[in-house]
Amino acid sequence: MSTLTHFDKSGQAHMVDVGDKPKSKRIAVASGTIKMLPATLKLILQGNAKKGDVLGIARIAAIQASKKTSDLIPLCHPIALTKVAITFEVDEAAYAITCTATCETTGQTGVEMEALTAVNIGLLTIYDMCKAADRGMVMTEIKLLEKNGGKSGDWINKKTTHNLI
Repeated sequence: MSTLTHFDKSGQAHMVDVGDKPKSKRIAVASGTIKMLPATLKLILQGNAKKGDVLGIARIAAIQASKKTSDLIPLCHPIALTKVAITFEVDEAAYAITCTATCETTGQTGVEMEALTAVNIGLLTIYDMCKAADRGMVMTEIKLLEKNGGKSGDWINKKTTHNLI
């Protein structure tokens, strides 16, 4: 197990110095699922939610969140994202929606946190827009699927069958 990079030699939290790292293309893909009542999913799919287009608004919220990650997570570097793609996959049989975020940059640090933040906020936005109909929705399986680039190279979550990069 490698050492935790966000702590200095005396155990104090600090922002990692990435100044000497070379710039490279970096990609991260994350996903998560929200499960709901059948009637809630029906509202979303029919576009009858009181607050409007649930998935359209959740997509914009996820993109905005990816750009604000360093404002939300104290030791994250602010980075210039070159691409953010958000998709939603509806599983009508399971009454669930999976949000997948792909974030890209060319820089000195990765975009895993941006992808994970996007997924979480995308799912939270679905919850917010539909909570009047279903307060029992459950967000689950939020995880990094893949990352590409940087010093540590490529990584694929072996617990998933996705290969999205």
